[in-house]
Amino acid sequence: MSAAEVHDAAPALAAFHESRAGVRGLVESGVTTVPPIFLTRTASPPLQQESPAAAFSIPTVDLSLPRPDAVALIRAAARSCGFFHATNHGVPAGVVASAVSTARAFHEQPRAARSALYSLEPGGGAVAYSTIPNAPLQQQEGAPLLPWRDTLRVRFGPWEDGEPDLGRLRPAACRDALREYHSALAGFGKEVAGLLSEALGVGAERLEEAMRVEGWLMACHYYPPCPEPARVVGSLEHTDPSLFTVLAQDGVGGLQVRRDGDGDGGGGEWVDVEPVAGALLVNIGDVLKVVSNDELKSVEHRVVIKSTQDARVSIALFFNPARRDKSDLLGPLPELVTPEKPALYRSFTFPEFMSSRREYGHSRSSIERFKVNSSQ
Repeated sequence: MSAAEVHDAAPALAAFHESRAGVRGLVESGVTTVPPIFLTRTASPPLQQESPAAAFSIPTVDLSLPRPDAVALIRAAARSCGFFHATNHGVPAGVVASAVSTARAFHEQPRAARSALYSLEPGGGAVAYSTIPNAPLQQQEGAPLLPWRDTLRVRFGPWEDGEPDLGRLRPAACRDALREYHSALAGFGKEVAGLLSEALGVGAERLEEAMRVEGWLMACHYYPPCPEPARVVGSLEHTDPSLFTVLAQDGVGGLQVRRDGDGDGGGGEWVDVEPVAGALLVNIGDVLKVVSNDELKSVEHRVVIKSTQDARVSIALFFNPARRDKSDLLGPLPELVTPEKPALYRSFTFPEFMSSRREYGHSRSSIERFKVNSSQ
């Protein structure tokens, strides 16, 4: 989308946000065509592209296997496609199902109840709901101003004065279910950090010692059915700004990963990530790509809309280094830097990293700026 087109669309964009109803509100109003601020102008790769690699599937790791076997499988997955399904993960199935169903209930409750929380502010309070605009750089490359997706963001910390106030979150069942889910995933996140640390060959406690891994931010995504699904994006191609992300999802599908690209966010083919019943999906983020000195891969992924009838619901919990000080530096672990493989990235702060994502977009280009030999 050109600068002129963005300017021309500004009134429509402002009116959409002022409605505080989200994409769900458009569906409730009975729209039969997609408004221009959601239309994608990129023709390649096609958004409804079928997975050409029929034999390819995201690896599944059974965490009840002997630990050396599980570590070996995770190492292989994290070095190849950057994703794996975790089964027998210890998080009660009812806790996961309740979180997903009540996240759906939040998005499908009457407009007045959810609009009270509508906010585009990235920080601030513990709870916010909105249709988050696509990054400006990606808009300029022909993508729509908005994705066909509403998001409930729940921030569980860090807070200086105790527990976050989730009292504004309705229905109450949603508040309780998401809090329980977050609590259940805290232990799972520590376990994943230990397994990934072992996969790097630096000992099970190393990532936790260096990073104090915490999952503070939860994004409950709702992708409404669309009358013209091939003309919108659920989310643009991106990598995650995390050590790793844990995703719970329903069975609707729509998540795709880029496979066998050129390593710089180009080329390759898009393949569907079919939901696995009972599994939690784990993907490597850009921070762990850096910390591992490129031993592990953060892979671009996106969401396409698959249905004109069914909404997709997913819950992403982002695990990151605990923020102790804004001046704390991130970079490759010293034990992964050798004369044969020197540090591929310079050290940087987390705020500096997030600033790069805001400036250069949410795809591979933002992290490439921190490469030692980068000209930027």
